[in-house]
Amino acid sequence: MSLRASSSATTATNKFSFQQSLNPKSTFVNGNPTPQSHVKQLSFFPIKAQQFELKDGLAAVFEPKMSLGDALKVKEWEVGMYQDEFAASQGIRIRRRPPTEQPLHYNGPFEFHLQNDDNTPRNILEEIVWYKDTEVSQMKERKPLSVLEKMLNDAPPVRDFVGALKEANSRTGLPGLIAEVKKASPSRGVLREDFDPVQIAKAYEKGGAACLSVLTDEKYFQGSFENLEAIRNSGVQCPLLCKEFIIDAWQIYYARAKGADAILLIAAVLHDLDIKYMIKICKLLGLVALVEVHDEREMDRVLEIEGIELVGINNRDLGTFKVDIGNTKRLLEGERGQRLRQKGIIVVGESGLFTPPDIAYVQEAGVKAVLVGESIVKQKDPTIGITQLFGKDMSS
Repeated sequence: MSLRASSSATTATNKFSFQQSLNPKSTFVNGNPTPQSHVKQLSFFPIKAQQFELKDGLAAVFEPKMSLGDALKVKEWEVGMYQDEFAASQGIRIRRRPPTEQPLHYNGPFEFHLQNDDNTPRNILEEIVWYKDTEVSQMKERKPLSVLEKMLNDAPPVRDFVGALKEANSRTGLPGLIAEVKKASPSRGVLREDFDPVQIAKAYEKGGAACLSVLTDEKYFQGSFENLEAIRNSGVQCPLLCKEFIIDAWQIYYARAKGADAILLIAAVLHDLDIKYMIKICKLLGLVALVEVHDEREMDRVLEIEGIELVGINNRDLGTFKVDIGNTKRLLEGERGQRLRQKGIIVVGESGLFTPPDIAYVQEAGVKAVLVGESIVKQKDPTIGITQLFGKDMSS
C-alpha cells in the first residue's frame, strides 16, 4: 500500500526542522510500523503534511509528536526488513553486519549442522563496515538525536563544495583538487609520522586545493572528527568533505554538526534506497554527497538515481586493493559518459594519481576533479607536492 498526502493537511512554513527530516511516511498496523509499497520507494523524506490516506480508502494518521528516536527506528525497521534482498538484487557483496543465523546443512534424520562459519569478513571493506556498525551504535547512545539537534543549530554555515571545484577547474584548466588529510590507510600503513591535520590543511589550501577531504575513521585510517572540527575552526576556507564510511543517516547529521560541507556515500556498501534517502538528508542540511563507484554495475545504478551532483570513480579494487587508473576511462566511455554529461554530474577521479601524466590521463577521460591523498600528504611540504602532482603552480 502507498500513501499520499491529504489535501487538508497543513504545511510547515518555518525554517528547516530537525524533527521533520526524520518523520517517515508510514502507517501503523496493530501498533507496528508498516512500510509503504513494501518500501519500493523511500518512506523517509521531509514531511509537509501529517495526515495521509491509503489508496484503499483507509485513513492513517502519523503521530506528529513521535520522538526522533522512534521515527528513526521506523526507517531502520523498514529498510532492514529488505536489506538482504535489496543488496542481492543490486550486486552488492559487502554485508552490512555479520550474519546472526548460520545456514543449516541436513545430515540425516533430525541432524542439522552448521554448513560453514560465515562470520569472517570477506575483505577489508567488509571488515571496516562491520566495525563501523558497532561503532556508530555506540556513538548514537553517547550522542542521541536530541543532542545532535542542538549541535546542528550551532554548526558553522555550509560552504559550496561543488562551486569550489567548478571554479578551480575553470581557473586552471585542470581538474579541481580535493586534497586529502590522511595519516594512514589499511593498505599503506602510516603515511606521515609528523601528522598535524591543521598544518597539512593550510599547506593544501596554500598550494591551490579547491576542497579538502578529511579522514574521520579512527581504527583503520587514524583519523577523527576532532581533526575535521579543528580544520574547520582553524581559518581554512576550503570546503570540507567528511571522509567516513557512512552506513547510517545519524552519521550525516553528525558530520554536518562537526563542520562538514560534503560527505562520501559508497555504492559498494549502500543500496539504492539508502543512497536516495541519504541524498535527501544531505539536501535538507545543505550538504553535497560524493557518491563513489568502482565498476560498471555501480555506475549504472547511480545513473538511475536523481539528485546526484558528484560521482567519484575509485580506481582501487575493493578486494585486492590493487589500483588501475584505466578504470576511470572504462567507466566514462560511451553511453555512461554521455549520460553523466547530460545530467551535469561532476566526475571525480580517485586513487592511483601520482604524476602530471596521471592527471592528464583521467582528465582526458572526462573527470573535472580529482581526490588525492597519498602522493601529496607524504611530501615534506604538501604545497610543493601539489605543484609536482599537476606539473604547475595551482595556487594562482
